[in-house]
Amino acid sequence: MATLGDIGVSGLINILGAFAFLLAFAVLRLQPINDRVYFTKLYICGKRRSSPPRGGGLGKFVNLNIKTYLTFLNWMPQALTMSEAEIINHAGLDSAAFLRIYILGLKIFGPIAIVAFLVLLPVNATGGTLFFLRRDLVVSNIDKLSISNVHPKSYKFFAHIAMEYLFTFWACYMLYTEYDRVESMRLKFMASHSRRPEQFTVLVRNVPHVSGRSISDSVESFFQRNHPEHYLCHQGVYNAKKFAKLVKKRNKLQNWLDYNQLKFERYPNKRPTTKRGFLGLWGERVDSIDFYKEEIRNLDQKLTLEREKIMKDPKAVTPAAFVSFKSRWGAAVCAQTTQSKNPTLWLTNWAPEPHDVYWKNLAIPFVSLSIRKLVISVAMFALVFFYMIPIAFVQSLANLEGLERAAPFLRPLIEWKFKSFLQGFLPGLALKIFLFVLPVILMIMSKIEGHVAVSVLEQKTAAKYYYFMLVNVFLGSIATGTAFQQLHAFLHQSPTQIPRNIGVSIPMKATFFITYIMVDGWAGIAGEILRLKPLAIFHLKNMFIVKTERDLEKAMHLKSIDFPEALPSLQLYFLLGIVYMVVTPILLPFILVFFAFAYFVYRHQIINVYNQKYESAAAFWPHVHNRIIASLIISQLLLMGLLSTKKASNSTPLLVILPILTFTFHQYCKHRFEPAFNKYPLEEAMTKDAQDCGAELDADFKSYLADAYLHPIFHSIEEVDLELADVRVGKNQANITHPSVGDLSTRDLLEGETTHSVYQYRFESRSNMYSYDIESNSKV
Repeated sequence: MATLGDIGVSGLINILGAFAFLLAFAVLRLQPINDRVYFTKLYICGKRRSSPPRGGGLGKFVNLNIKTYLTFLNWMPQALTMSEAEIINHAGLDSAAFLRIYILGLKIFGPIAIVAFLVLLPVNATGGTLFFLRRDLVVSNIDKLSISNVHPKSYKFFAHIAMEYLFTFWACYMLYTEYDRVESMRLKFMASHSRRPEQFTVLVRNVPHVSGRSISDSVESFFQRNHPEHYLCHQGVYNAKKFAKLVKKRNKLQNWLDYNQLKFERYPNKRPTTKRGFLGLWGERVDSIDFYKEEIRNLDQKLTLEREKIMKDPKAVTPAAFVSFKSRWGAAVCAQTTQSKNPTLWLTNWAPEPHDVYWKNLAIPFVSLSIRKLVISVAMFALVFFYMIPIAFVQSLANLEGLERAAPFLRPLIEWKFKSFLQGFLPGLALKIFLFVLPVILMIMSKIEGHVAVSVLEQKTAAKYYYFMLVNVFLGSIATGTAFQQLHAFLHQSPTQIPRNIGVSIPMKATFFITYIMVDGWAGIAGEILRLKPLAIFHLKNMFIVKTERDLEKAMHLKSIDFPEALPSLQLYFLLGIVYMVVTPILLPFILVFFAFAYFVYRHQIINVYNQKYESAAAFWPHVHNRIIASLIISQLLLMGLLSTKKASNSTPLLVILPILTFTFHQYCKHRFEPAFNKYPLEEAMTKDAQDCGAELDADFKSYLADAYLHPIFHSIEEVDLELADVRVGKNQANITHPSVGDLSTRDLLEGETTHSVYQYRFESRSNMYSYDIESNSKV
């Protein structure tokens, strides 16, 4: 078990590590060569551009302005200057709501920590129970400040019960006020936006197959018959994996063509050449520009043939479609009602925003979704069970004294000069390493389940990660840690004493969680702002891969808030703080430092670095609220069990009513706030339609709706007119200017200005010709 000295060693290591990370960041961010790594968001928004280097060749890489180093810490106050409204305009509501989770943590645990230190710490410290049990149990100085130090049957337990009531009521009050605030922010955010395609579009799945009719004909006939006044158009969904591979190959060839054209512009007296063989290593040497133009022409022919094959093949058309309506009210009625007497057909839900669609899962048959969810549930259970093995290993490191008492022959190995490092720092680091690959595994499992929106995939992954953290990291660490910690007592005492030992030992696990908070919540967050991995990847790509402006944009490693990992980690900290706020209050200051430090760091990253892939309008907030409520109930149940082991059964019934009150509060909030996050009120839809001066849509927006959910197989079909004018690209400076490529007024109104390269493509169907604009970094 980690002693006060071990905690001090861990604290010193993590504080020095965090300080080193922050100092390195403060210096690295000033260097011109790192500008695109630490100000990615500003480059994307067009608020920051590459400037000519100062000081000659060395100035391309190193900041030679000495004055800037004197104010290298000015990024700290700058992170706090932007208001919440400005953050919403700059980064979206998801980012602003994410920051409010940290504010909620500070609001909940700040006052609780003050009261707990004034009331509970003196009560626990004067108990004296552990003084008499130190021969049987492994005890540290920190444990004497926990509820374990209170005598059995003591009247002091009424103080803990009273504080549990007080802290629960305070937490519920803060949860209610924040839920109300975020709901208002969501409704205001949705009302403030002009027409967006997801407000008018519904995703329809499980379209029934009718003999002699195509899926497209069935969709059009059904909605013209059942929604005659509001139906506008629809887009089919195709299964085109082979086509996507061809498009990816074409993009690579286009990139090589751009590179060679730029190379020729720099050195017009010498045309670039390449070899026809594999990777240009052998074969006949030919002109590079002509070679890649020829390869692209040949591939365009294959793309055209493959597209026609897909359009004619009924098996390539999935029983799903995006259906757009003339008004928000019409879309809301369709999305929130049952369309058929058979509830398994014509299933409708709100369409995700275009950037949020996960196209691969739209082709999954509806029948297989239930089977997939069952298989993933079984796999999730097996994964949780498998991870108990490394969790047990981590706990063995955190409880060396328990192993030493049970196995004295290990004493020479355990009693060495690095023991404080092993117990105070290594367990938290080891647990962090074991959890490193877990989010990737859970995301793959969520994709297999068949969810059709990236935001939903991340929410489901976050839910799996939270349950894993709850079972393995929290409950598993307590169970295995208690077993290792008091192994000698369990083996040599009568079974009647085991409940007493468990009741005393559970609060003692706070020392392990303190080390975990310092490793993950202090040093880990400091590592987030340093961005060491993206920094290394950017420079490696810049050295070996970057050839054009598009390569440079991709090398910036565009990143958004990692919701699948960030939200469960946050909820674990809420769980630890809520469970131990009465049991071992000494943990609360470590939680508060984490929330304050993380809020500061993520605010900076959201302003300067993160670029959200989609906007869900804070749809994740109900999950955050519900899991904090679950943490309150877990805390109350654990306290009831703990008091029963302390022979305080007479006072335990006083806690029975508290989980009931908490659950009642949860149900009230669920009915009061959650509908605003799941459904769109018809009243709001009608009001917004009226503000748009009637239900009629202008021609530009109708055209945009028709193309908003265009399947990726139509993105990059045939290049009609592609001109690059005034192109200059360098390793450390890039500027690219394009001629006008058409009227972008509708897109600009909906998505704002962009500095990305834009290309115009045109393709013909049997009845219409579509013309649309594609960003150069779009993915298929």
